[in-house]
Amino acid sequence: QVQLVESGGGLVQAGGSLRLSCADSVRFVSFKNMGWYRQAPGKQRELVASITSGGSANYADSVKGRYTISGDNAKNTVYLQMNSLKPEDTAVYYCKGSTMYRDYWGQGTQVTESS
Repeated sequence: QVQLVESGGGLVQAGGSLRLSCADSVRFVSFKNMGWYRQAPGKQRELVASITSGGSANYADSVKGRYTISGDNAKNTVYLQMNSLKPEDTAVYYCKGSTMYRDYWGQGTQVTESS
């Protein structure tokens, strides 16, 4: 059973940094793509950043230059380094892993920017 577990969320001051991690401890499948999404209260879930197994990264315009996604294929792990956090970055952040056949989601981790 694939289980993605996020960690690293929390409360951070304006302009601060956090590093999120997402790991699949079972490693039963190989992900072709992993990514981070976020959902703020009253808003739809949106893509933040994604990375392919080949290392190609994609970012939402709102986080370009501030966030960096990286991954470790052998460990089915993906990271999100978040710098210069803004109030609008406050949300629940979800990890997603995609195989050829389906998507898997983590339970989410809360990130709160305290101005």
